Order: sequence, then structure tokens, then C-alpha cells
Amino acid sequence: MTHHVLDMPINEAQVRSLRINDTVTLRRTLFGIRDATQIHLFDRGRRTAMDLKGHAVIHTAPNVRKVQCSADHPAGYAPICIGTTTSDRMERFTRPLMEREGVRLIIGKGGLRDGSSQAFSELGGAYLAIVGGTAALETTWIERIEEVDLDDLNPESLWRFSIRDFGPLLVAMDSHGGSLYRTVQADTAARRAEVLASLGVKA
Repeated sequence: MTHHVLDMPINEAQVRSLRINDTVTLRRTLFGIRDATQIHLFDRGRRTAMDLKGHAVIHTAPNVRKVQCSADHPAGYAPICIGTTTSDRMERFTRPLMEREGVRLIIGKGGLRDGSSQAFSELGGAYLAIVGGTAALETTWIERIEEVDLDDLNPESLWRFSIRDFGPLLVAMDSHGGSLYRTVQADTAARRAEVLASLGVKA
């Protein structure tokens, strides 16, 4: 297991150096994105002027407060609570995020499926898992909200955060076909079969 400190954005070689069970700390920039954001970007033909190439996105709809624009709040928003949501329902957006927008890393809870795993392998990406219920801690890693787009979708806007040592995060899916979720599912199925067999129950 290796710990990686990544100054965003990163290139394909950097993301392919990540392996499952490694840990990652991100620096500089992180983008917040969620269901409605991606529906509008990929199903409804909207575009963003933000450059996501080589960057990480986090599945979030942050709780923010509208404030006057200033050096500390350049987007006119102050972060209150920025937590992570479950990723599975956004499975179908992994490939377009990578192909069209150039995203390299996705941060979320609960993992993604085989389609995302294949996209990570083909295009060079990874999934970084964060523990559920840690929104208060995550918020301390956000220095400020730098920019916002698609703000008619608030709080499911597209957010650009300035971050400070965001992590450690766990590499749960890598670009080499590795997936902790697939491993856990296989181990669980094997143990279930063993228990049923010990009880004389046919699976």
C-alpha cells in the first residue's frame, strides 16, 4: 500500500500508478458534481466553461450560504457542510465524464459498477472512496468555493473548490481492473456458501 499526494490536475501516468488499497491526498482543486449536474451536461446538451481535464470530481450537493463576493468568497458562496453522496446512481455518467470532460478521478461512497471499471481501464481513471458520515471533516478540507456554474440547479450546481490536503482517500477501483467492491462481493458469496454447507443447506 502506497500513499500518494497529488497536486491537481494529474495526467494518465499518475492515475495509472494508483492501485487498490493505496491512499490518496488531493491538493489545489476539486470539482463538486451530482445527479442533476450530469443530467443537464450529458442528457440535455448543456456545456460548462470550466476545465475539468485531469481533475477529480466529488459526488456532492453541498450546503452553502450566499455571501458577498470577496477574496475569501470569490464565487459569492461560503461552504457550510460539504459531504459526499452515494455514487451508484451516477454510474452511467462515468464514461462521458472521462471522454468529454477529461475527468481522471471520481470520489464518492459505495462504489461504481463494471461499466465504470471498464472506463477506468480504457481511459485511465480511478475511484476514490470516502467514509460515510464524515461531512464535517470533509468541509475542513475545503478552503473556499472558487467558482460555480449551472447555478440554476443549486445545490446540484457544478462547483470548483480550492482544497487543502483533501484526504486520505482510499483507492477502491483502479485503472488495472481492480475493485475492492468486487473482491468483497466474491468473499461474501464464498463465506455464505461455506456457512450454508456447514448447515447442510443447499445454496
